[in-house]
Amino acid sequence: MEEVVEEEPRLDRSPAPEDFHFYHMDLYDCEDTLQSFPEGNTRLRRETVQAEGGPGQAGEGQAQRDLQEVNEFIHLYGLEDDHELGDEFLDEDRMGRSAYPPYGLKRREPAREQRDWRLGEEDEAEDQGYAGWGMAGQSQALQEAYRTPIRGVEKDIDEHKEHEVTPLNKALESAKDEIHKNMYKLEQQIIEMENFASHLEEVFITVEENFGRQEQNFESHYNEILETLAQKYEEKIQALGEKKKEKLEALYGQLVSCGENLNTCKELMETIEEICHEEKVDFLKDAVAMTDRLGKFLKTKTDVEISAQPHFEDQTLDFSDVEQLMGSMNTIPAPSAPVINPQAPNSATGSSVRVCWSLYSDDTVESYWLSYRPVQDSPPGKDQEEFTVTVKETYCSVTNLEPNTQYEFWVIAKNRAGPSPSSEHAVYMTAPSPPVIKTEAIRSCEEAVLICWESGNLNPVDSYTVELTQVEMPATSGVTESVVGIPTCESLIQLQPGQSYTICVRALNVGGPSARSEPATVCTTGSYFPLNKATCHPWLNISEDGFMVIRSERKSLTREPLPSQTQFTRCVAVMGNLIPVRGRHYWEVEVDECLDYTVGVAFEDVPKQEDLGANGLSWCMKHTFAASRHKYEFLHNRTTPDIRITVPPKKIGILLDYENSKLSFFNVDIAQHLYTFSCQLHRFVHPCFSLEKPGYLKICNGISMPMHATFY
Repeated sequence: MEEVVEEEPRLDRSPAPEDFHFYHMDLYDCEDTLQSFPEGNTRLRRETVQAEGGPGQAGEGQAQRDLQEVNEFIHLYGLEDDHELGDEFLDEDRMGRSAYPPYGLKRREPAREQRDWRLGEEDEAEDQGYAGWGMAGQSQALQEAYRTPIRGVEKDIDEHKEHEVTPLNKALESAKDEIHKNMYKLEQQIIEMENFASHLEEVFITVEENFGRQEQNFESHYNEILETLAQKYEEKIQALGEKKKEKLEALYGQLVSCGENLNTCKELMETIEEICHEEKVDFLKDAVAMTDRLGKFLKTKTDVEISAQPHFEDQTLDFSDVEQLMGSMNTIPAPSAPVINPQAPNSATGSSVRVCWSLYSDDTVESYWLSYRPVQDSPPGKDQEEFTVTVKETYCSVTNLEPNTQYEFWVIAKNRAGPSPSSEHAVYMTAPSPPVIKTEAIRSCEEAVLICWESGNLNPVDSYTVELTQVEMPATSGVTESVVGIPTCESLIQLQPGQSYTICVRALNVGGPSARSEPATVCTTGSYFPLNKATCHPWLNISEDGFMVIRSERKSLTREPLPSQTQFTRCVAVMGNLIPVRGRHYWEVEVDECLDYTVGVAFEDVPKQEDLGANGLSWCMKHTFAASRHKYEFLHNRTTPDIRITVPPKKIGILLDYENSKLSFFNVDIAQHLYTFSCQLHRFVHPCFSLEKPGYLKICNGISMPMHATFY
């Protein structure tokens, strides 16, 4: 009997009966983290539905297993607690019926199916109306209905006929998936909170550093002001002392002069008094001399004005420099060191990078000095040349750089208070130069293309991206596809048959992608391959277009070359480079009826000192013309079948079939099958072409397989 989950239509917002208590229990559709039932006095009992068939031993065993599965489901969400839900299932005595066999989950409307959820008798009087989580964010969840277990056989009765039913196992898996999603959301939230806490720690440290700088700045300014004031005090006191000394010296000199004059006056008075008491003859005699002396003294001018006033002039103190120092305490300090950002993806070109930085503090910055130099090994004692640019913003696009090169950048912030400390050094890298596709080495077939390119960069790059654009055809449009993460300078790409593509290659590093390479065109109308010049015998020439093998008379006269592992030395041959893709490959060779030639395929390690077909690593068709007779051999390991060809072919078609391990030859002009080898192609083989006498072979590849070749 199958287990099902029945789902009824979602609930609307109409109010429920007052005696019904609603608890949201949607474990599947809610996008928020799962919540447990709120704690409260309300007790819910879910009644079980009796099985329709009579109980048997097998039915009871199945019922026990289903009950265990439902209990596991309830335990998964922590709903087994008696004080929250009460008994999950009523026993046979209380319900009057036995437990039912296989259960599912049924979604039902609370108002209609209230009989299956019973309120505890002790709480019926307390709880009225809806009792839910009470969160505004759960408004959408309140529209969800319950999912309730039912028997598998009950899904066809009228009551549940229109309900959506889901197997219980599927419901359990959905619930587990929802839990995993919510756990992932919780992990993401934890990561965000950890990042935020880390940022808060950085801001906290920055506040401490800024406070220390401000405190040091104020202390420095304060000490400078005190020193200036002390210096001015000393200067003023010294000037005042000199003024005092000058005044005292002037007054002292005037005082000495006044004393001398006073003594002279006293002496004259005493002398005059003595003369007055003398005899007349002596009086007249001394009076004449005294008169002359007294006249001279009286003619002398005596300075009776004070030369130095006792008061001092008011001193004007110049505090302009002090005020300037005081004002500087209110200005911004020098900025803190900027934080240079790591290089952002796709922020560089082949000749420029975009460098960004920021400030953790609220420093005022007038400009930035961005310095850089290439990261290269330099001779001892010789540093790399440094360059500096001044910018106003917190970013700068630095140009005229070398492609695919690392540069070391650092930045200094500056304002009128001075420069900041230097930021940490960060390494940025320019994008690579565009690769160069080797168009002459492109190999393709109806299902794929193998392209090779040169990096175009001295330093290695991270990877390459190949961009394919289907050439527009009538009534269609080109579609661009990209093959990314290519580690080497070649790539084998699957394509659609019978189409033309334009291919470009980009090189990538941490700085971003390079510009597109010059495009190359590829057609998947047949197998296209170049000739491998490394295998070419010295007596052969390859034309400029790579489709003609030529043996001249002059070169045939030179001596044979020395043995080699890669170059044919005995057999005058050359090997093609066929794309390493299993399937069917077809190409044609134009030949001269009178020419001795050999065409076929061989493994790459075929002995280069042996003829084609003389070993087990090559299969070929050989033509020899002598005495107006044509001889054709289909050689492998020096053996050939006895086959006569009456119409000498002028164009030979060669079909290599990996799927059926066959190699077939055709006369293209008359659509005639010549011969088919059954080959053991456990590895990839390559086309081979040999000329035993002077002449040429013209190779036609990249062509569609003719109809007559499809039957072999």
